[in-house]
Amino acid sequence: MNTPVPLPPPVEAGALGDAAPLPVAPATPATGKNMPLPHPATATAASTPLTVSALRPSEEAAADIRLIVTDMDGTLLDDAKRIPDGLWSLLTELRRRDVLFCPASGRQYATLAKEFADAGQGMVFIAENGTYVVRDGVELSSDPLDPSVSARIVTTTRGLRAEGVDVGAVVCGKRSAYVERTDEAFLAEVRKYYTRLQPVPDATAVDDDEILKVALFDFGPVERTTAPALRPFASTHQVVVSGEHWVDIMNVTADKGTAVRRLQHDLGITPAQTMVFGDYLNDLEMLDTAEWSFAMANAHPAIIDRARHIAPSNNDNGVLRTITRVLDLPPM
Repeated sequence: MNTPVPLPPPVEAGALGDAAPLPVAPATPATGKNMPLPHPATATAASTPLTVSALRPSEEAAADIRLIVTDMDGTLLDDAKRIPDGLWSLLTELRRRDVLFCPASGRQYATLAKEFADAGQGMVFIAENGTYVVRDGVELSSDPLDPSVSARIVTTTRGLRAEGVDVGAVVCGKRSAYVERTDEAFLAEVRKYYTRLQPVPDATAVDDDEILKVALFDFGPVERTTAPALRPFASTHQVVVSGEHWVDIMNVTADKGTAVRRLQHDLGITPAQTMVFGDYLNDLEMLDTAEWSFAMANAHPAIIDRARHIAPSNNDNGVLRTITRVLDLPPM
């Protein structure tokens, strides 16, 4: 587990002017981390007022953040998949301060680009769990999967279906995603993450697109059924549980953390200048790229263990609230 960043004692409440201070619970003995920031409406009188200094490694000035990387589902988005109020004005302020905001998701690039259509200029998108990185429509990096591996995964999925597992495969290409399963219940789940989606009679025969990964959606708990069946692939590839119902298979060289490190190298940005937010197992490597690593309060236990800090939950606007505090920004 990473060594927690030592935190100085909180300064007096009101040090942020008229902004209402957010309360913070004391660190737990088990992790030494700052616990989630309670929502102001549910905070108790015994809570210690939080100020920006309570989150900084030093008390001197607002952190020199140059890069902010955030997962989408369960992190930036609430449980209803909504972008939080205030994000667009925050993005304007970050751009003014020359801070790069970077969504990093298992989602398709086309889906991310659509969601940020009004604010995507200059933004870097880490799509498909780090296998595809794009800025202003130009590919910065990719890590395609061997087509024979993709075909084997699809064949394995067919076998699980034959055994009664309610699962389907999504073959994720650069241009589109491809599915054999076409029942509406399955497609409704897939469309949440894949804007460009093409049903095909045989997903093993896709040969006119570069395949980045294969994602499997299981209507049951994926860690109990589908993920164990994919263990034979784990010796040569990454098998990553990316949500309660999703598991991704991709090259062992591909993950969000690798994509962030490459971006840091290309832009001359250090881990001390990087802030990262995540909630699930596909965010683990990404947390190691930043000194300002935050697990959401709703995160998987392994993410909470790996991160240096804990942010409020995705349903409590945790990403925006934390950015605003650490960068000493006016309330959005």
